Amino acid sequence: MMLKSGGMAAAIAVALLSATSLPALAQEADSATCGTDRTIDIAEMTWPSAAALAHIHAIILEKGFGCNVEIVTGDTVPTSSSMLTRGSPAVAPELWTSTIKEPWEKGIADGTVVALADAITDGTVEGWFIPRYVQKAHPELTSAEAVIAKPELFKDPEDSSKGRLYSCPPGWACEISTGALYEAFGMKDKGWNLFSPGSGGALDASIARAFTREEPILFYYWGPTAVLGKYDAVQIDLGEAKPEVYECNTSRDCDNPPGVTAYPSSPAVVGAASWIKTDAPNVAAYLGKVGLTNAEISEILVYGDENKADAAATALNFLKTKEDRWTTWVPAAVAEKVKASLH
Repeated sequence: MMLKSGGMAAAIAVALLSATSLPALAQEADSATCGTDRTIDIAEMTWPSAAALAHIHAIILEKGFGCNVEIVTGDTVPTSSSMLTRGSPAVAPELWTSTIKEPWEKGIADGTVVALADAITDGTVEGWFIPRYVQKAHPELTSAEAVIAKPELFKDPEDSSKGRLYSCPPGWACEISTGALYEAFGMKDKGWNLFSPGSGGALDASIARAFTREEPILFYYWGPTAVLGKYDAVQIDLGEAKPEVYECNTSRDCDNPPGVTAYPSSPAVVGAASWIKTDAPNVAAYLGKVGLTNAEISEILVYGDENKADAAATALNFLKTKEDRWTTWVPAAVAEKVKASLH
C-alpha cells in the first residue's frame, strides 16, 4: 500500500520527532536518578531552619531521585569536622561557615568539601536583640554600651541584683562567640550574668515569655527564624564587624583575648563532601538550586511554630503547599514521584 505524499511527510516528521526525542527522554530519565548506591547522610542541625531543610531534601532525594538517605544529628563544628575528615555526613543543608572559616576554606582548597549553593540567598542575620517596646520606652538603647549600662532594666530572674544576657545552648558555636563578647565588654564587672539555656527550645521559651509579658530581655539570636519573624525585636549595635576578631572569638583555641566586634553576615551554604559531585552529580545539581530567601524560610518556620510541628511535618507542609517553588529545583519526573509520595 502506498502512502499519499502528505501522509508520507507526516510519517517522516513523526519518525524524526521520535528519533530526536529519544535522547532527550533518556537524558531526562538519567537526570532523575540518584546515581550512587552510597548512603547520603544529611545532617539535621539543632536549629529549626536547618532541621526543616534537612527533611525537605531527604524526602526529595529519597522519593524523587531514589537515593538511600539517612538523617543524622548534626551541629556546625562537629558536622563540618566529620565532613572534612571522613566525608560524612555527605550534606549539611544550612552550614554557617563563618564560625569554621579556616578549616572550611582549607577543605575547599584541598577538594575534600564543596559549597554547592547559598542556603540563604539574601544573607543571614546574627546578633544581640531587645524588644522594640523596650527601645520605645528607652530610646537611648541603640548600642551595646548603652544596654550594658542598664543591667537593672534586664534583671536576672534568679539574681535580681544583676542583669541577664541570654546566650546559646551548650555546644552551639554562638555560645563561644557570645561568651567572648560578654568577656570583651567586661559585662561581669558591670553587673551582668551570662545565661546559657539548656536547649534551643529553652531559649525560645524564654524569649516568648518575655515578649508575652512585655518584659525586658537581652538575647542572642539569628535569622531567618520563626522567633524574629514572630516577635518585633530590634538588633542592637555591636560596633564594626571585624572578621579577624570574630574568627578568634569563635575559637576556643585562640591565644588572643576576646575582642569587641559585630557578627559578620555569615555565609550559610549547602555544604557537601566532595564525593557528592563525582559519585552523585544529579544530587549535586539538585542541591545547587535549593537556595531560599530569609522570608521564604521564615514562612516555613512560622508554620512549624504555630502548629507545634516537628521538622519532618514542617518539611511535608512546605512540599505540599509550595509546589511552585520546589518543583523548579528538580526534573519533572522527580517532581511527579515526590508529589505522588505526599498523598
